[in-house]
Amino acid sequence: MSNDSVLLDLDGAVATLTLNRPQALNALDLAMTDALRATTERVEGDPAIRAVVLRGAGNHFMAGGDIKWFNTMLDIPAGERRARFERLISDVHGSILRLRRMGKPVIASVHGAVAGFGLSLMNACDLAIAADDAYFTLAYCHIATSPDGGATYALPRLVGLKQAMEIALLGDRFDARRALELGLVNRVVPAPELVVETRALAERLAAGPTAAYAKTKQLINESLNRTLPEQLLAEQDNFAASALTADFAEGVRAFVGKRKPRFTGN
Repeated sequence: MSNDSVLLDLDGAVATLTLNRPQALNALDLAMTDALRATTERVEGDPAIRAVVLRGAGNHFMAGGDIKWFNTMLDIPAGERRARFERLISDVHGSILRLRRMGKPVIASVHGAVAGFGLSLMNACDLAIAADDAYFTLAYCHIATSPDGGATYALPRLVGLKQAMEIALLGDRFDARRALELGLVNRVVPAPELVVETRALAERLAAGPTAAYAKTKQLINESLNRTLPEQLLAEQDNFAASALTADFAEGVRAFVGKRKPRFTGN
C-alpha cells in the first residue's frame, strides 16, 4: 500500500481497517480511494482473516467525499471533469463490491459523522455498531448530486422505499437511536465502550464457522434478486456443501457432546 490513508491492523483472525484522514473527518479523496482498494483486496484474499472491522480515526467515521477536492474540479472542462469523477467512483465501487462479497463478516464501527459516502460505506458492511454520539446524513442533495457507493441499492432494502426517499431527498441529519430504529445499525453503545464492544463482536465472529458465514452472507445478499424456488434451491445446495466441512462435523459433535464447538473456519 503506497499511503497511510487507510491503516490495516492484523490481530489474530481479526483485521481492522482504519480510515485515516482525521484532520479532514476522514473524507474520501484519491489517496484514500487507492488505499481502500488495496486493503480490501488484501483482507478479501487472506484466508487467515476471519472477521473485518472498518472504523475511522479521530472523532468521526467519515464525512463523505472531500469537497475541497471537488472544488478543484470546477474549472476543469466538462468532459475531463466527468471522466475523473467516473474513474474515482468506479474505483471506490470496487471496494464496496469487495466488502459485500468477501467470505467473512465485515463490521462497521462508527462514531461521530457518518455522512455521504460514509453512510454508503457503512451500509456495505454486514453489521454496524454505532456509538451514541454518531450522527448520520446522506447529504448528497446538499451539493446537488445523486448518491453513490451503493446508497440507492442499500437504503430501500434496509429502510423501505419511503424512508429511503426521505433520507436521500431531504438530507436531514439523524442520530444513532434513529439509525437503530430504521435498521441501519444493529446496536448502539456508549461512545467510550465502542472499541471494546466492537472487538468483542469481531472476536466472536472470528471464532465462528467462517465457511458457513460466507455461504450465509451470499444467500442473504442474493435473496432479493431471486424467486422463492430459486432461493430454496440455493439454500439446499449450500447446506449440503456445508455438511461436508470439518466445521459441520465439529458443530454436530460439540452439540451431541454438550460442549462448546471449536471451529477452524474449514
